[in-house]
Amino acid sequence: MPFLDRREAGRRLVERLRAFSGPGTVVLGLPCGGIPVAYEVASALRTPMDVAVVHKLEVPGRPRLIFGAVAECGVRVVDDELLVRAFIGPQERVRLERDAREAVLRKAARFRRIQERLSLADRTVLLVDDGVASGATARAACLLARKRGAARVVFAAPVGSCRPVRALAAHADNVICLETPALFHAIAQWYHSFDPVTEATACQLLERAAERLRTPPTEPILKQVLDN
Repeated sequence: MPFLDRREAGRRLVERLRAFSGPGTVVLGLPCGGIPVAYEVASALRTPMDVAVVHKLEVPGRPRLIFGAVAECGVRVVDDELLVRAFIGPQERVRLERDAREAVLRKAARFRRIQERLSLADRTVLLVDDGVASGATARAACLLARKRGAARVVFAAPVGSCRPVRALAAHADNVICLETPALFHAIAQWYHSFDPVTEATACQLLERAAERLRTPPTEPILKQVLDN
C-alpha cells in the first residue's frame, strides 16, 4: 500500500506543492475524502483553506460508474457517450442532475456555516483530493476554480488512474499525482486505512485550518479530530 492514510498522503503531497505556495495561494479540498488531504497541505504551506463543493453523477444501481459531476456556480461535466451506453434517457438525466445540484446546495450550506467562501479571483488555487478514479469531480472542480476567477489552477492527488489523470492536463495548469498505477480499480485499494470522512469531520477540519492560520497549533489537531 503506497499510503497509510489520508494524513500521510497529504504530507507526501506537500513537497510537490511547495513551488506553488505564496501569498496568493489558496487550497481547496474536494469533499469529503479530499478534505483531510487538503488540510495537511494547507497546514504545511500555511495557506488559507476552503472547499470546492462537487457531487458525482452516478449511474443508478451502479454507484462506481460515474457519468459526470456538478459543482457550485452551475458547473456541470457530463460524459454523453457513457449516458448512451448506460441507457439513461433525457428525463432520467434531468432528474439525476437536479438531485445532484440539490445535494451541492445542501453541502455548500453546511460548509459555509463554518466560513464564508474564499475569493479565488487572481489567485493560485491548489485543488486537492484523495484520488482520481473517473476524473469527473476533478474536472468539475477545475472548471469551478476557473469560473470563480482563479489565475492558476493546480490539481493534486496522491493516486489516480492513468487516463483520467492525463486528461486533467486539459483543465488544469498543473497536475500533480504521486502514483498512477497501471492496474487501478478503486482509490481505496491504495490506502491501508480508508475510512469514510463525514461532513462533520470535514467541517471540523475547515474550522481548524482557519484557526491554525491565526494561532499555530502545539498538538496534532487532525489526529484528534479523526479519532473522535
